[in-house]
Amino acid sequence: MFADRAKIYIRSGKGGDGHVSFRRELYVPDGGPDGGDGGNGGDVIFEVDEGLNTLTDYRHKRKYAAQDGQEGGKRNCHGKSGKDIILKVPEGTVIKDAESGKVIADMSADNRRQTVLKGGRGGIGNQHFATSTMQVPKYAKPGQPAQELEVLLELKVIADVGLVGFPNVGKSTLLSRVTNAQPKIANYHFTTLSPNLGVVDLDGDGFVIADIPGLIEGASEGVGLGLDFLRHIERTKVIIHMVDAASVEGRDPIADIHAINKELSAYNPEIAARPQVIAANKIDAIWDPESNPVEKIRQEFEPKGIKVFPISAVSGQGLKELMYHVKNILDTTDHKPVVFEQEFFPEDMLIQENLPYTVEKSSEEEHTFVVEGPRIEKMLGYTNLDSEKGFAFFQKFLKDTGILEDLKKAGIQEGDTVRMYGLTFEYFH
Repeated sequence: MFADRAKIYIRSGKGGDGHVSFRRELYVPDGGPDGGDGGNGGDVIFEVDEGLNTLTDYRHKRKYAAQDGQEGGKRNCHGKSGKDIILKVPEGTVIKDAESGKVIADMSADNRRQTVLKGGRGGIGNQHFATSTMQVPKYAKPGQPAQELEVLLELKVIADVGLVGFPNVGKSTLLSRVTNAQPKIANYHFTTLSPNLGVVDLDGDGFVIADIPGLIEGASEGVGLGLDFLRHIERTKVIIHMVDAASVEGRDPIADIHAINKELSAYNPEIAARPQVIAANKIDAIWDPESNPVEKIRQEFEPKGIKVFPISAVSGQGLKELMYHVKNILDTTDHKPVVFEQEFFPEDMLIQENLPYTVEKSSEEEHTFVVEGPRIEKMLGYTNLDSEKGFAFFQKFLKDTGILEDLKKAGIQEGDTVRMYGLTFEYFH
């Protein structure tokens, strides 16, 4: 069965604890501290796999954990870092926090690999705590805890054009005629169980079209399979409404279009506002040419700016004109792919605690400010500042916690330096 949703539990690795030990060698009295540092915990990484088109694997196994970091050892031995766990998903998978429904990552466009949970940083051994006054430190720092989260994986197919319509209007036949897709075609009164995608090639230039199944009245309220598949239309830029103009099964094509638009509006008004085209299918089966049902559809929708194309998916009549019109619409719309922005930062969970921090002007270096404290150290331990998203989170953290405001109060100026536990930044408004 096609699986486009899965709920899984993920956990990063805990950082290994720092070690407490002292040198014990023959002829070396009162050996100093030599406890090694713990290894970092492994990360939980999501990666796009071009060979996947379903989330079936995540239906069978629900728990995924990266490896914990090893504890530090004697003789300054550094603990081994835990292995990352890499979870492969199809392109178009959106990762959400299961509790809030907020987006953590959208695995599409340029985002092919993203660290969702960072492993805990390893603790430091007692060798680091030796001072002139404390030569035998009997404590080390524990490793930072693991992160854990329940996430919802949702596959939202990546297509330029969404083909919508009630069962048996001929969507699968149309898709097989205009693309390289090979959908199963039959007279089903239920509906196709998975979205079919195909590429329309127009003189070397083309677009991706998806047959979006399951749209029936009440779909946006969860009736039938509708709600399960409405998400697949979220990335599309143009919607083709396909109707049975001949009313072979006694359906009213005008009522069908209004019904589907109502479902789209109920699910997401922005989708219903996107450019639409109507494919009035089965014109070869119209038995009473004088009634001219296509003209009735035109009178209803063309004044609203929705063009109507009479077609026969079986014979191919009118398909070329329809496809070129859709391509013209796509050429005049925004070419940027529809990507869902990150709304939920897992790092936030770890630094919500009201831990202290200090913001001070350096007494040793001119134009330099030092920010320190457990809250800062904890945040830096879980944030990948090398990634664009990690740095965006870091900037948000500075603003939300009031650190930027505190720096201003301390007198920071444009171009001054900010130091945080070995990291150096230049301050800009």
